[in-house]
Parts: sequence; structure tokens; C-alpha cells
Amino acid sequence: MLAQIASGVTADVAARKLELSARTLRRRLRNICDRLEVNTPIEAVVWAARRQLI
Repeated sequence: MLAQIASGVTADVAARKLELSARTLRRRLRNICDRLEVNTPIEAVVWAARRQLI
């Protein structure tokens, strides 16, 4: 999911590619951000990239 966001696609496009609703994708992104203690999905992407997870 973060890899899709990192590639520059919108949340709606990423949701379609992952066969999720846009609302579900946004909810899951918020959950990821909360767990990583970051404020935005972009910060979560940076967090994952720095740890070479994406």
C-alpha cells in the first residue's frame, strides 16, 4: 500500500489497483500512520523507505 503511494498515484488509483474501496484504503493508511506515530501517509512512506521496506 505504501509502495503504491510512493509511486505517486492518488489514493483512489491505489485503491483500485489493490482492489479496495477508496475509503478502506484511507482508513488503512490512517491506521498505518497511527502505528508508526507519523502524521501523514507521506511521512509513513518516508519511514518505510528509510528502512528499505519499499
